[in-house]
Amino acid sequence: MKKIRPPQVAGYFYPAEAATLHNEIQRMLSEAKLNKTFDKIIGIVSPHAGYMYSGKTAAFAYNAIKNKDYKTAIVISPSHSEYFPGISIYDGEAYQTPLGIVEIDEDKAQKLVQGSKLIFRGVQGHRREHALEVQIPFLQTVLNDFKIVPIVMGDQSKVFVDELARKLAEVMDDKTIIVASSDLSHFYNSNEANLLDSLVERRINDFDYEKLQQDLDAHRCEACGGGPIVAMMKAAALSNYHKAEVLKRTDSGDVTGDKSEVVGYLSAVVYE
Repeated sequence: MKKIRPPQVAGYFYPAEAATLHNEIQRMLSEAKLNKTFDKIIGIVSPHAGYMYSGKTAAFAYNAIKNKDYKTAIVISPSHSEYFPGISIYDGEAYQTPLGIVEIDEDKAQKLVQGSKLIFRGVQGHRREHALEVQIPFLQTVLNDFKIVPIVMGDQSKVFVDELARKLAEVMDDKTIIVASSDLSHFYNSNEANLLDSLVERRINDFDYEKLQQDLDAHRCEACGGGPIVAMMKAAALSNYHKAEVLKRTDSGDVTGDKSEVVGYLSAVVYE
């Protein structure tokens, strides 16, 4: 392979040593017990803070898809480190983590770009982005033989969200899982954060992506990956998936004990 995106936040957001990373993810999965099972899951929402803070919350969503026969994982991330007017699919051949290399699904990547003026192949957004990278070791742990389509949204305005949803619907099938990477509100006290984050939870549970988009635009709630969540839900609706359920919602204060300034997290599934 000529172009592989190497890990950028190993040793920072998650362990850099393969055995330690594997054991840590297995521990979180074992602690994140689900009360029910879901058939025909088309998408999940997963947080992207350091595993210490949000890994167990993420594990609920990954337990829901564990050992299912997905061949492609489309991972959609916000861009934290650079702005660009578009949606960037990595133009290399693979992403690498301490658990190994995951190849890009070239067929689906090309189909997403084809005929779109807003979605392109490039390195924009992929150079240092943690929100996409931290999902991959979880996928490597719960899935077997799969490829990825790594997508970073440089702009989450409605025109970009709608375009991504439209193109996702063209490539979705029962062998494809979409991962929307997002945290929730940042640096409010836990009571204020709960008011904001509970609105995101309600919109997801109600499968009301239009109101979620409106709430995000009006700053009635916060989600740094709101665009990925709405795009995934809208694509699901276009493909006749109309159910969603939040599996777990937490904040960083649940780990640190400091409730004066927290970051919110949730995991969810979208299913038939």
